Amino acid sequence: MSDFGAPPVIPTQFQEYNSYVEDPEWQNRFSVIWSVAVVVAAIASAPRLWRSLKTGNAYKGLFGVREYSSVHESYSAVAPSPDRAALPSKRRKRVFVLAESLLSALRWTLPGVELDFGQMLVIVGYLTSVLLCLTINSQLISNPNRGGFLVLAQFPVVFLFATKNNVLSILLGPGAGWEKLNYVHRWSGRGMFICALVHGSLWIRNHLQYGLPILGQQKETSGVAAFGVLCGLVLTSLRPVRRLFYQFFFVVHVLGYVAFFITICYHTIYAPPWIFPPLAFYGLDMLMRMFRYSIKDATLVPVDNNMTLIHIHDCDAGWQAGQHVRLRVFFNGRLFEAHPLTIANAPPSTSALGSRSLTLAARVRGDWTRALNAYAQEEQHRLSLGSEKQLDSKASQSVGVPVQVMFDGAYGGCGIDLGDYESVLLVAGGSGATVTLGVLDDIVGRCARLGRPRGERTRRIEFVWCVRSFGCVAWFADALRDLALACERTGGALDLHVSVYVTCLCNPEAVPDVPNCDVSVFRPSVGRVLRALVTPPDDSELARTASCEKKDADADSNSDADSEVTQEHCLAGKLNWVGLGGGVGVVASGPESLICETQNAVARLGITQGTKLGGIGLHTELFAL
Repeated sequence: MSDFGAPPVIPTQFQEYNSYVEDPEWQNRFSVIWSVAVVVAAIASAPRLWRSLKTGNAYKGLFGVREYSSVHESYSAVAPSPDRAALPSKRRKRVFVLAESLLSALRWTLPGVELDFGQMLVIVGYLTSVLLCLTINSQLISNPNRGGFLVLAQFPVVFLFATKNNVLSILLGPGAGWEKLNYVHRWSGRGMFICALVHGSLWIRNHLQYGLPILGQQKETSGVAAFGVLCGLVLTSLRPVRRLFYQFFFVVHVLGYVAFFITICYHTIYAPPWIFPPLAFYGLDMLMRMFRYSIKDATLVPVDNNMTLIHIHDCDAGWQAGQHVRLRVFFNGRLFEAHPLTIANAPPSTSALGSRSLTLAARVRGDWTRALNAYAQEEQHRLSLGSEKQLDSKASQSVGVPVQVMFDGAYGGCGIDLGDYESVLLVAGGSGATVTLGVLDDIVGRCARLGRPRGERTRRIEFVWCVRSFGCVAWFADALRDLALACERTGGALDLHVSVYVTCLCNPEAVPDVPNCDVSVFRPSVGRVLRALVTPPDDSELARTASCEKKDADADSNSDADSEVTQEHCLAGKLNWVGLGGGVGVVASGPESLICETQNAVARLGITQGTKLGGIGLHTELFAL
């Protein structure tokens, strides 16, 4: 048989574009890009993960809350140690100081924007990679299949960052819970919508241009249906809908993705392989939740008409301060409503409050919390009337209502170890105090009760709480009082000052007695409070005392701005000055405005004085959907 040689090669410019060969390669390139980004993030987080492993803080709550059969030892405080030389050295490693100072610039946040500067960089990088993979060497006008292939390629990203138990949270360590990564889920979904919009709109254009029917065939009809479902998912996921109609959003989200998967599989045979990774992520999430579910006895205590405390009994381990659980309370037929609530105390092995209960706080904000508070008050009144001994009004308010609860968790947690910082600022707004109170209990317990077992550096703590009325202070007054007394017993080795800022003049006689606590009627500037915490006191003690006395004498006549400056000037006299270089740890929780203000204050201070202060760490918890 004669040999005619190799067949001729068609020049590239004359080759017909085959989207079913070219576009899957760009799917793989996009998958490599985001996978490499995840690996880089895991490597960058490795030092923090290693430190948390050494201290035992990593993976708390991975297998749920546990109960020990044997009762823990009772609370016993260590002997006071006023000798400051016995405390750990305040000098921190320079590499950590420089890293925190540089990373603090990424905390800048614009008002009304859900993302800080660092998160914006992540999203810009993600969307840029999507657009590059969508447009490079593509012929979208004549063949818009590239957009459809990239929709499929983003399935794993959307589900990886959506599940509460995911591999990435395990790799990144403490402070990288699902709630911190969820912004990637939202924006990857929007990136998927952009690709679907390009694919669908250009496809419809081509059909109109060549007179082809848009509906009728299975491929076309299922494609339009899939795009319609995706549009519904995107519209119902917008922030106003999430915040005003969360239950509606949740139901539509779950059912919508099931419908989207079904219609997309009818639309193209290339979809099923890309659905298996999301199913695996979701299956892992469900499996981990099985280990984290618990059913416990609990006690409801309605503090007032706006707050209900929930004490879940016999919870000894498997959680830490600052984490949250998803709670179901079995009352009035509400068995299927699960709500996230933050844990407001430390575990019994650490807590300075001496309780084996896991404490949650539910502020009345919606239908469920309002119904829970009403049920607790009604049952409390019934139990107080049915008791053999008549109780006074104050005693009847402390009567607990027994219930059963089911919860899964704990999730999240504080991203910084406050024991690494000499000065600590805890800022909370309203019910956000559950976070700061929990981490306060943790650090006070480690320093005052356990005698700094891991070499904790903390010496001074400023607890700032912004509330609407004086009566709100009673929500956590008992816990604050016990923690303040525990700090007093250290003989000055650990200083705690509580500042309560009230924004409404109502019921001033409701302020409880908490040691070393000041109550002021204005909204503070977090930046000024933070600067006051790290600013050396005046050389003249007499000048500082006179300034504070002037503030008390002129409280009624001063404007808010004047009283704010004077109040923060007096902060230096409330906490012992220990010098600079030991680092500053900041934890903020509450509404979006407070979080934004705190992040900008930390970013500003970190850039200008970060290395001088010994580094500044920040952890935030946003109380919003």
